[in-house]
Amino acid sequence: MEHPDRIFLRDHVLSAEIGAFQSERGHAQRLRFNLTVDLRDTVAGAGDHVDLVLSYDVLTQAVETALADQRYNLVETLAERIAAEVLAHPRAACIAVTVEKLDRGPGALGVSILRHRGRVAATGVAAPVSILLHAPGAALPEGAVVILPQVAAEPTGGPHARRLALLALDRAAWTLGGDLAVEVAETRTELDAAIQLCQPVIWAPTRLAMDAEAAGQTPAALAFWLAGRLGAGRIDVAGPAADPLPTVPDGLDVTVARVVPATA
Repeated sequence: MEHPDRIFLRDHVLSAEIGAFQSERGHAQRLRFNLTVDLRDTVAGAGDHVDLVLSYDVLTQAVETALADQRYNLVETLAERIAAEVLAHPRAACIAVTVEKLDRGPGALGVSILRHRGRVAATGVAAPVSILLHAPGAALPEGAVVILPQVAAEPTGGPHARRLALLALDRAAWTLGGDLAVEVAETRTELDAAIQLCQPVIWAPTRLAMDAEAAGQTPAALAFWLAGRLGAGRIDVAGPAADPLPTVPDGLDVTVARVVPATA
């Protein structure tokens, strides 16, 4: 049996904050990445044209995208995310991913996984997606839409104010999910799955956004942050027509529109 053609990335070392222990929070540690990809087609037919092969940049970008997406407790989860990123490309058939922590012991500690195309959910969003800042009485849209309740958290001070604000949004999300009989998502994988099925999903933001200070803590700020992550083209804001619409951050290509709820 012939072995498939392969490309690889070896001994790629980056620093990132990762880990489930409290001692690992707030401190970057070195991670070493090794990726080997079995190609669907032989490179013999590429004719020395770079556009006809799987670029090595796909491997490095998969690592960078996964690290930028969220803070991870487990290297296992990070490895899965990297595998899904690479296998979203049609020229990739199978991938082996090894992620090692270099600063947690006398040697390298890590995980190796092997994933095949078709057995891992790709992370690329196949359907257009919008975001709805929900208010009571707002109609539930059809298609791929991420719903975020507009709830103003009670003002608090201290080092845990942002966490409390996000947890208030989580509580509102789960309550709204029960009221509307709509699934609630906490992870990027759950969001991507709903988007690929072209169905609405309510986002409970704490798990994804807690360690991303740039995400902010208000519904509008979180909506813009998530729009950038998902490539959402539109944010609908439910509320009275007289209320001002949030300003789109510089560099974000998204349309903001008003939705007037039936009870407004």
